[in-house]
Amino acid sequence: MRVLHVEAGMHLYGGALQVVFLLRGLKARGIDCVLACPTGSAIATEAASHARVVEMKMSGDADVGLTGRLRKLIREVRPDVVHLHSRRGSDLWGALAGRLEGVPVVLSRRVDNPESRFVVKLKYRLYDEVVTISDGIRQVLLSEGVPPAKVHCVLSAVDTERYRPDRSHMRWFQDTFGVADGELTIGMVAQFIARKGHVTLLDALPEVLAQHPGLKVILFGQGPLWDEINARVKGDVLLSKHVQLPGFRKDLDRVLPCLDVLAHPAHMEGLGVSLLQAAACGVPLVGGRAGGIPEIIQPGLNGELITPGDTAALVRELNKLLGSAELRQRYGQAGRQWVVERFSVDAMVEGNLGVYQLAMAKRRVT
Repeated sequence: MRVLHVEAGMHLYGGALQVVFLLRGLKARGIDCVLACPTGSAIATEAASHARVVEMKMSGDADVGLTGRLRKLIREVRPDVVHLHSRRGSDLWGALAGRLEGVPVVLSRRVDNPESRFVVKLKYRLYDEVVTISDGIRQVLLSEGVPPAKVHCVLSAVDTERYRPDRSHMRWFQDTFGVADGELTIGMVAQFIARKGHVTLLDALPEVLAQHPGLKVILFGQGPLWDEINARVKGDVLLSKHVQLPGFRKDLDRVLPCLDVLAHPAHMEGLGVSLLQAAACGVPLVGGRAGGIPEIIQPGLNGELITPGDTAALVRELNKLLGSAELRQRYGQAGRQWVVERFSVDAMVEGNLGVYQLAMAKRRVT
């Protein structure tokens, strides 16, 4: 089997990281893979040892020419399946390219953003099969009219060997982020976009800090709202003493195990890879009851859920966890076990491979 993968993201997090896991696993199973990605993207280097990488211009939704470039690559590669991993235009133009070349097309849907039924009816007929990374996303698509037989839930994976409970870097962590002995830390790892809920967390912090005056809060990531959030933090006397925004980090496997709590009060979320990583590191979670987050956070087992935007609930749950080392330890241990059992890389690879085989079999029948 040969699979052409198309990933239009420039940065190596979220979906792009899942693509690397998938390429590695498919290669181990003898599947020949080719990856088309934007010129200069981070995934190009990371994927090179697992697949043939073809860098090309990918300019987003308006890049009609991407259809022609991908058609040319399909004719050269002659794949059995085309797997589209992202939006940014590749979901539409890649599907057209595959259709025009007569190759089965699989789409990975990683977000739970609703689309109009009219758009869904036109767009999703282009795909032979659709993979969702959570059941929450699958339910969104079913509610919009996508046939159930076409939609398959294959959970995203986390590398539980890289992300594991390990506080041997605690001194480095404290020195790097200015955390004193005995001070507790809340982390948030997310793009700075409105639906991730940074504002909800900032709104909750004054009441949390009133009970935990030595608390440090570290907001990791980048995105269009970074400047706005940073300005709010710097302009507030209380927040500026306790909150920092160190940007995007490539060493989260060292950072996450040193956190005391991970907060993710998102309003919309396909699944939440940072939640999986933190849970694998034994960190208790507090997140919004949105999208696929409830498939990771099990209240009373490994964390707590709040209604998105409910600041009072976020204050309550954060204070509960920060106030009990025993509870944090218990939730952290259970969280690691939950991830190991349900979100393995092998299960994700086998799930996608099964969808490829189904798409090919259906084409043979028709």
